[in-house]
Order: sequence, then structure tokens, then C-alpha cells
Amino acid sequence: MRFRVNVSGIVQGVGFRPFIYSLAKKYFLQGFVLNNTLGVKIEVEGEREKIKSFLSEIKTSAPPLAVIQRIKYEKLAPLGYAAFEIRKSRKEKEELVPISPDISICHDCLRELLDPEDRRFAYPFINCINCGPRFTIIQDIPYDRSRTTMKVFRMCPDCQVEYEDPSNRRFHAQPNACPVCGPQVMLLDAEGRKARVADPIKEVADRLKRGCVVAVKGLGGFHLACDATSPKAVATLRKRKYREDKPFALMALDVEMIRKFCQVNQDEKNLLFSSRRPIVLLRKKEETPSLAAEEIAPQSKFLGFMLPYTPLHHLLLKEINLPLVMTSGNMSDEPIVYGNEEALPKLGGIADYFLIHNRDIQMRCDDSVLRVFQGKELPLRRSRGYAPQPIKVKVFFNEPILAVGGQLKNTFCLARGDQVIISHHIGDLENLSALISFEEGIKHFLKLFHTHPKILACDLHPDYLSTKFAEDYVKRLGRGASLIRVQHHHAHIASLMADRGIEGKVIGVSLDGAGMGDDGRIWGGEFLVADYLSFTRLGHLKEVPLPGAEEAIKKPWRMALSHLKGAFGEDGLELALKHLKKVNPDKILMVDKLIKKRINAPLTSSVGRLFDAVSSLIGIRNEINYEGQAAMELEMACDDKEKKSYPFNILKEGEKFMVDPGPTIRSVVADLGKGERGDAIAARFHNSLALIILQSCRLIRERTGLNRVALSGGVFQNMYLLQRVFPLLESANFQVYTHNQVPPNDGGISLGQAAVAHYGRKIKKEQKIKCA
Repeated sequence: MRFRVNVSGIVQGVGFRPFIYSLAKKYFLQGFVLNNTLGVKIEVEGEREKIKSFLSEIKTSAPPLAVIQRIKYEKLAPLGYAAFEIRKSRKEKEELVPISPDISICHDCLRELLDPEDRRFAYPFINCINCGPRFTIIQDIPYDRSRTTMKVFRMCPDCQVEYEDPSNRRFHAQPNACPVCGPQVMLLDAEGRKARVADPIKEVADRLKRGCVVAVKGLGGFHLACDATSPKAVATLRKRKYREDKPFALMALDVEMIRKFCQVNQDEKNLLFSSRRPIVLLRKKEETPSLAAEEIAPQSKFLGFMLPYTPLHHLLLKEINLPLVMTSGNMSDEPIVYGNEEALPKLGGIADYFLIHNRDIQMRCDDSVLRVFQGKELPLRRSRGYAPQPIKVKVFFNEPILAVGGQLKNTFCLARGDQVIISHHIGDLENLSALISFEEGIKHFLKLFHTHPKILACDLHPDYLSTKFAEDYVKRLGRGASLIRVQHHHAHIASLMADRGIEGKVIGVSLDGAGMGDDGRIWGGEFLVADYLSFTRLGHLKEVPLPGAEEAIKKPWRMALSHLKGAFGEDGLELALKHLKKVNPDKILMVDKLIKKRINAPLTSSVGRLFDAVSSLIGIRNEINYEGQAAMELEMACDDKEKKSYPFNILKEGEKFMVDPGPTIRSVVADLGKGERGDAIAARFHNSLALIILQSCRLIRERTGLNRVALSGGVFQNMYLLQRVFPLLESANFQVYTHNQVPPNDGGISLGQAAVAHYGRKIKKEQKIKCA
């Protein structure tokens, strides 16, 4: 008997064909296996029981990196195959074929890398079917060497033998190479001159020990590296990069090195060691010996550590035997640099030396950032190691949708069938470089995944660059194309629902810095009843003016004045002059006039701006150097042992309500007058917000009977708050959901946009059918 089997999922570039070949040999079956634009196609002939065992083992024994999403069988008449073979890849009808993310070096390759007897000893580009670059080198599917940036490197006879041997770990490993035939590293000075050194990696380690800053080319772009134990080196990097306060990422050789500086529990260790190798936020130890901790992450209780994920990283870290700062190779607010030709002009003013290589990067991809909450992953930035692995959802997208995300922490996504492919981290769309990176990314994804969407989803805000792109794109598509605008906070809740596979209505708590509401105002403290199709705004934070709009975001003292006036009326000005001692009084008086006359002072319900106000009031941050800084530093200031909270009012208006933080602000001011510690005030504010969320959810449950709470929005990156609100809600018998696969911040909203757009489209179609 003969069976045709089609396997879809991440089954290309992960050793699936040699696995099938070996399995067929094991059961004495004939036929073939090949990659195509559907996934992997198999035909097997042989005895019924042996085919049955073969099919069963495909599911139970697949390669570790494979993700099988669907297996289809078809029984056919025998053809009399003489043997089982691996055939060349073939293009068939266009389908969405998932692609493996880049994978960290495996144990086998690491062993060979460090073995002086191995022919790939100390070779920085060692890889096999179980590890190495994927997404960042692929140019098209099916995934073959000729469709990757490795096509320019012709394999030597030894590598070719490995590549063609189905029993070899490097069988059809597309980036397969060795020192004879593969990519090479070289060291350049700041002028681009090649250094004549025997071992560039050893030389770089020596320069790093001397306090130099080195641009190191990795999988998805350049890192800027320096000695993390040298305050002077870290300060130099900060100054050159114009990055005053934002934390730097760190790389250490092993967990033992990390444990010298941070607490690491078992879940965090597992995440550090995972094949994705993200940056993991870890709590600092009280003492961080030999580490420039304050210069690396000012005002933070956490450090972001990752382990080496490329052979080059292992060689460099082993040579230097010190933790390194490994921050994104870019100027502040620009995308990560990934091409050799752009590295010198863009990073030349920052790096003293460049450790580059000649394997081209097809698509830039920054490091992922995660933390662990309740034993599960909580992504803050989903990129290298995760993108473009699809998220399987319960929604079925019968028409492909492109959702373009928001303005900050941008990602876009393609939704098709039961899969959503979310892009790598693009970043803030606030300059031309970021916009170009965004547009290049979309173009590459549409080509790579053979998708031609005519439905686009975007944010309501008309001035977001992602929204403008979507509008222009739909115009270019012309007839039959449609654009669906999705309210920002609805997208947050829908993204969490899709992330966790939730269907039906939920209580959606969506708290962040800003998002345009359907009334044209700036929202950010929202209590919703929502499903994928629609939402109702049952509650929100009381609105206050946002004086100077964008200026108020950059200068939290403006929000302190606004909230003081909201809590104390006209007496708020006098209190602002008293407590905002480091702010020029003339500036306070000028902003007070903006508030009074409502000049460029739109109303906002933003919880993010409430954090800013309290941060400024207690003297933590009057102006910010990066987005969310005032709120982050307020969180870091909290006394973990503080149990007290402040009062607040919930004002009921029919079936809806409004949370008035006036009593909270008045209590903060009273504590300042008593000389209370800032860490106690910060903690009491957080405890109050946790209680606000609890009471608001109780109100909504009383009115709707709903018991499921979805917590989304950038505020829920705050671990102090999350660790307090989650148990409060659970103890009140709520079923509580947080993010697990996509970030709670704006990096996750493209998923929500796609889901909302699909359901809106579906209902319209059903209504048309009924009318007909």
C-alpha cells in the first residue's frame, strides 16, 4: 500500500527530511520525501503495519526543533518504488510555510567548537541541522542554500559529503561551512582598516579588557560591547551612544557568572538556557562585586542578562572570561545596524574597533527580552529566537490580514488560516530609518510567506506612521482592498485573548501611556468588557489635561501639576511650586496657564501619566530620557515590605464608572508633608493601583456576571504591580490572564488588531448574506 503524507509547521531547516529518511529505512519503506511550499511532502510504500508505525512515530519522535502543526494522509494505489530517497525541493501552490527562528548553538556543535582535534575547532560559524541562523539568512522558500545568504560560499568536498549524507547531523544544514570554505571574521579599526592579527577574537578580547568599545557583528545585527566590570568603559559607551539612562543588556559565559551578580531561580535558568537564548531580566543581588551595575542599569533593581548564542560569542566570552555589555548596535532610537557597509558610518563614532564577518544578514533582528512571572514566560520584546515562529490561534483567518501595529515598540503581523506570524521587533516609528526598516520587513514577509493580503488593520490614531503606511498601501491595492481601524486598548485585550486562546467576553483591564479612544481623546486607564468583535468602556481613570501633549510625556513634572490641580483645584499650583523644587517656577506658571486656558492640553485618562505625576512629585524623575523611564524608576523605588495603600474614589455614572485618583494624590502630598520616605510612598501608590483594579473588576462582575480578567497594556510590564494585583484578583475568585507569547506593551497589539479585524469582517459578511 502507498500513502501520501503532507506535514505542515516548522518542518524545514530543522532536520525533518533526514528524520523521515531514517524512519523510512527503519521500517523498510520505499518512496520519497521533499520540501515544498506547503511544508514537507512524503510518499511511502510498504506493509500496512509498518506504515502505521511510521506515521505514528512522525508525531512522537520528530526532531527537537520541529513544530508539527498538521499532518494530512491520503491513501493511494502502489507505484512500486524501488527505494526511499530525499528529493530536491519543489515549488507548488503558494501557502504559508512557517520558518524556524534563529537557534542558539547546540551542545554537539559547542563540543566540536572547543575540541582542538575537531576540524571546526574555534570556527565562529559552526552549525548543524539543530542550530544556527535561519530567519536572518533566508531569502525565499523552500528553505535551500540557494535561497539564503550562504549561497555565495561554495562548500568544500568535506562539507559537501556531510551535506549529502542523510545519516549526518549536517545533512541539508543550509548554513553548513568550515574554516576552509565558509565565512570568516576580521578586525577593523575605527577608520575601517583591517588589522593584521593572527586571531581577531583574541585581539578583541584584549582590546575589551583595555576599556575599548567594540562593534561585534552577530546573527541579526551588530552589538556594541564593552567590559561590564569597568565603570569607565560603560560610561564611555553611554556618552558615545547618547544613551543617558536606559539599561544596557549583558552577556555572560555561563549561569555561574550571572549568579555572582543576580538571583536566578530554576525557571529563569531554564529560560536563559533555552535554544532561544533571550535577554532575561533578573533581580540584582544586594552586592554586585566587580560589576559596573549602576552605570549599566541606573535606578534599576534588575539586570538583563543573556548567555552566548553564537559560536563567536562563546569564543569571545571564553577568551575574556568577564561579563560584557552587549547592547544593540545603533544610535539611540534607530534600528539595529546589520550591514557591514553601514556599520562604519553609523557606529564609527561609538566603536573603537569592529569585529565583522562576511556572512550577510538578510533581515535585521534584535535580541528578545523576557522575564518570568508565575513560572511562565512574559515577553517584553519578542524578536530573535521567537520571530517568525507562528502563533497558533483559535481564530481562523479565511482571508489573509496584514496588521501593522502601533507607533512605539512596533511589530506587524500576517494572519492566515489558524496562524499568526508576528514580525521581529521593529522599534519606535519616530524617524526615517525606523520607517524604512518597517517597510522592508513587511515586503520581506509578504514575499517569504507568499501572502498577498487585501485586508489591513491599523490603529485609530491618524498620525501614526504605521497607520499612514496602511492607508497608502490600501490605496495602492485599489478595488477590493479594505482598511480596518482598531481602537488601541481593544487591540491590547484582543491580543491577550488570542495569546491565551480565550473565547467569549472578558473583563479587559488595559492600562498604558496613551492610545486614541473612539471619542478622539487620549485613553490609557481603561476597564472594558470585550471580545474579539467589540468592546464597551465601562470604566476609566478620571481625565486630566495633558499640558503640552508630547511635552508632558517627556516632562513628567507637567503631569504632576495637572494631577495636583485635579486633586486640589486652584491650590494645586501652590503645591506644585512647593514640591517641584527642581523645576523653574516660571515654567510651572506657564504650564498652569496652558491648563487653565486648555491650550494644547488634551484630556487623558492615562495611568502611565499618573505614574509620571507621582514619580515627579516624590522627586524621582522630572524629565525622561527614554519612554516609560519615570514609571520604571518609580517601580524600582518601591519598598517591597510596605503594605499600606492610599484611598481613591470610584464615581458611578449609571452603569459606568470613573476612578478618581484625587484622594491618592492628596495622600501622597500629605505623606510628603510628614517627611515620609519616597520608597514607602512609591509602594503605597502601587498598592493603591492594585486595589483600584480589584474594585473596578468587582464592579464590572456585579453588573455583567463576568469572571475572567485580562490584564494588558504597558503598565503590566511592572512586576511590582503585577505581583500584587494578580493574587488580589485570584483571592477574589477571578480567573486572571496575563501575556505569555506576545508582550503586554505595544509590541503585541498587531496580533489584537488582526483578530479584531477578522471578526469585524466576518460579521459584515454574515450581515450581507442575511440581507440578501
